[in-house]
Amino acid sequence: MPYRHLAQLLDARFATLSPELQRAARWVREHPAELGLQSMRQSARSAGVAPATMTRLAQALGLEGFDAMRRPAMAALARSAAQASANDPSAEDPDGAPISALAQAQSLNVASVVARNALDQVRTAAGAILAARQVAFLGQRASFGIAHHLRYTCDWLRAGTLLVADPAGAGNDQLAELTNADLLVAISQAPYSVQTVQCAQQAQARGVPVLALTDSALSPLARAASIVLLFDAASPSFFHSMTGAQALAETLMAAVGEQGGPVVVQRLTERQQRLQNDRVYWDKPNRQRPAAA
Repeated sequence: MPYRHLAQLLDARFATLSPELQRAARWVREHPAELGLQSMRQSARSAGVAPATMTRLAQALGLEGFDAMRRPAMAALARSAAQASANDPSAEDPDGAPISALAQAQSLNVASVVARNALDQVRTAAGAILAARQVAFLGQRASFGIAHHLRYTCDWLRAGTLLVADPAGAGNDQLAELTNADLLVAISQAPYSVQTVQCAQQAQARGVPVLALTDSALSPLARAASIVLLFDAASPSFFHSMTGAQALAETLMAAVGEQGGPVVVQRLTERQQRLQNDRVYWDKPNRQRPAAA
């Protein structure tokens, strides 16, 4: 079984699992490398469940046991290692400095945008943004910058965008005004912001469509969304990488621009002209030569 089939199986069966099995399934889905390297007991400890839970999860997926569930991850890990070796990851950059582990992780996070999202999924998300009466962007903590960038670029492409911010306690008021004709775009990655997840859940309960940009199809944010786009956030440093999220945001806005047609082109032209007239961007003036004496 290829690992992608195991991932699809986990996604398809997730809602039918008990809370304990869901906890194990979420860990398996989000930690394929650890799954391929660790024993059942180590994996259970990492997932915060009993070892027997891992066996019951495998059986709930129709597999014989933990080893059958682990084999796809082991095979994927072996292929990844072979590919990394073939590509010589220890190669040096043009200045002679070794390519850092962080740079390699960032590169893989960017590549995850294509690997984890079918073109039709991105087009569907872009279409929802264009069709909505109003589009609200929500991101907390590290994801706030992604939400801000999405709103900024989307506002170039269409009217009726807003950034859900709470500097004076007005964020909930903004969300409360959304209807089923609008769209909430929410961004979060593990560890997930409680406020972002709860806002998405509340919007979903009121019939407001939710587009989630997140790192796992099993994340609580994804479970509250009607459309889900995924990115990787792996990093060897203390902080999760935001490179994948940023790449996904740019990919999504590029799709919105492509699908928007003449209306988007006209808005872009008008915005560019207005900014040029207002001299928003620095344009170094030409120095005139002094007149001859």
